[in-house]
Amino acid sequence: MTISGQISLYRWALVLLATFFPAFCGVNSAMAAASPWWETDHGSVRLIAASDAVGNDDALSLGLQFRMKKGWKIYWRSPGDAGFPPRPDWSASRNLSDVSIDWPRPVRFDVLGLTTLGYKDEVVLPLNAKLLAPGQATSFRASMPYLTCNEICVPYEAVLALDLPEGPETTSREAGLIQKFADLVPGKGAVEGLAVSDVRVSGVPGKQTLRVAARVAGGAEPELLVEGPPGFRFAPPALERRGATSVFVASVSPPSKSVRDGKPADLAGRNLVLTLLTPDRAAEQRATVLKGEIAAASGPEPMSVAAFLGILAFAVLGGLILNLMPCVLPVLSLKVLSVVGHGGAEEKGPVRMSFLASAAGILASFAVLATAAVALKSAGHAAGWGIQFQQPLFLGAMAVIVALFAANMFGMFEIRLPGRLADTAATAGQGHGLVNHFATGAFAALLATPCTAPFVGTAVGFALSRGPVEIYAIFIALGLGLALPYLLIAAVPSFATRLPRPGPWMVTLKKILGVALLATAIWLLTVLAVQLGDRAALLAGALLAAIFFVLWVGGTKQGASKRFSGVAVAALALAAVFAPPSIAPKSTGTSVHTVQAFWQPFEPGAIAEHVAAGRTVFVDVTADWCVTCKVNKALVLDSAEIVKHLRSDAIVAMRADWTRPDPVITGFLERFGRYGIPFNVVFGPGIPEGRTLGELLTKGDVMAALDEASGLGSTVTRK
Repeated sequence: MTISGQISLYRWALVLLATFFPAFCGVNSAMAAASPWWETDHGSVRLIAASDAVGNDDALSLGLQFRMKKGWKIYWRSPGDAGFPPRPDWSASRNLSDVSIDWPRPVRFDVLGLTTLGYKDEVVLPLNAKLLAPGQATSFRASMPYLTCNEICVPYEAVLALDLPEGPETTSREAGLIQKFADLVPGKGAVEGLAVSDVRVSGVPGKQTLRVAARVAGGAEPELLVEGPPGFRFAPPALERRGATSVFVASVSPPSKSVRDGKPADLAGRNLVLTLLTPDRAAEQRATVLKGEIAAASGPEPMSVAAFLGILAFAVLGGLILNLMPCVLPVLSLKVLSVVGHGGAEEKGPVRMSFLASAAGILASFAVLATAAVALKSAGHAAGWGIQFQQPLFLGAMAVIVALFAANMFGMFEIRLPGRLADTAATAGQGHGLVNHFATGAFAALLATPCTAPFVGTAVGFALSRGPVEIYAIFIALGLGLALPYLLIAAVPSFATRLPRPGPWMVTLKKILGVALLATAIWLLTVLAVQLGDRAALLAGALLAAIFFVLWVGGTKQGASKRFSGVAVAALALAAVFAPPSIAPKSTGTSVHTVQAFWQPFEPGAIAEHVAAGRTVFVDVTADWCVTCKVNKALVLDSAEIVKHLRSDAIVAMRADWTRPDPVITGFLERFGRYGIPFNVVFGPGIPEGRTLGELLTKGDVMAALDEASGLGSTVTRK
């Protein structure tokens, strides 16, 4: 072969290599998931995609990847006192309907008295692209002006191009990088425990002060970013601590161009975008600014001894009424058994002692609840009535205890105490055991607290707004009210001793009551399913079933085999409490507010907007563990008459689900001095600040509140 022929062959080889080698390596420009870098003296930027092809969906995930040289930065969507953010123009693209930008949490920069917000080093701005024709090849073309600054600022206009072909969607090498920064977008990352509860403005327009109340779980030092209507400017908010609430205070500068007749623009009634930041969390929330002041940081007003005694009387009465609430029905079997078990007894002393032990158990439980409330308040966390039912570990423990009580009713085992303690308890308690009666009372009190009764909400609200002394006093008074029936029988034992003497019929009664307790355990598992998912609840149910099986088999064994059964039951009980949370999907936010039919998700920031537009807003705060809430739904809220009115175009029905902890709902309740549910409030042109309803709803009360809120007046009565 001649030299010229060899050169020609080399040329063809090089052409073939240049043509096919990139395709084999996955870097062909037509197939790449990234555009070329657009380079400057101060950094570079490119367009990246999470997929190598368009797939079949009408949406694609992309990102603008910036790499800045040391000391240089670009700006957030609201840059602060200076600068402007990247503003891509996509008009030259093909098969593209719309592109929106998600903004990761920014960093605050303070230079020469100016405060700005932006990013250093590297950042990816996640993009959400909508296609005109799903499944077809798409060409992304962006002309993007942006500003990068250090000691000086330099404007640039990047030109970016990326083509994605047709084909099945496949994960690109850049997908993980896009997701990394998408997790830093407020509202899409770990936002649990951050929520704005109240937004107020005071002062005359032109000299106004904005105050934002927020709840930040865990005691972290928060930061607030405020974005308002065009032209309004906000000084960096200063932070004040008010117990469990963080209050941000910022001066407001109105837009100069909106001054009409010499009057500056008013911020009241306007909408804001508020971003809460902590070192590891971020949350974004929209809110409408209301006029007025957020509650002062000073302590509660002092009250007279007579007024305090009145509140204590309310608490005792509320605890007594709690005996008649639906929440107590699951433990009715324990109360019934406590009474009928003493039928025909000749000696009144043991009867009196057993009911005093049950009352002591109730009071002990309320003392524990008071201690927990004081500890939560001292740590800066939210405290409330029944919030223990928001905790999966508590639900699991209660389900285990209820199941064991049911098994005891079925005769699968008897609770035995060692040695002299058993003899003493048996003698004093006529075979039932004072410790057993104490435990029954304590357990009944805990299971009876997920809902409020008349007067309970008032008493608990007062207690949790005060100090430790008031909290303990009110909670003990509530426990005293709940224990009054037990104390009454202790004072007059003949109420119990005149009943028929226990006999074979007692075994049948215990089995019937055991079924009621078993139904209670199943109900607790349904609440657990809402919090942890069906898989975790099924695991807990399977472990409870295993406990029953071991008790059934162990009832026929003696000696070491019986002791082994006891160890197995203890191990299964611990597993039923701790194993379900370990397999539950990781929570990435606050409660998921599931709504049905005409009910809308709970958005407290939108209430003022609806009222300003002349609409009435009905808010129902509920939870799957709140039995009284379910009764209100069945008898009132789901009735045809009420549903007909709530479906009206003039009424907005919002439902807030407090099954799981939710700082937004907690803050909303605290605005009205309430710390428990059920809770219902109505807003409207007639009552813009809202009117709260009682714990037990009636159709007449709901109709009257809707009429008053709409401006028809509270005197209108519908039937």
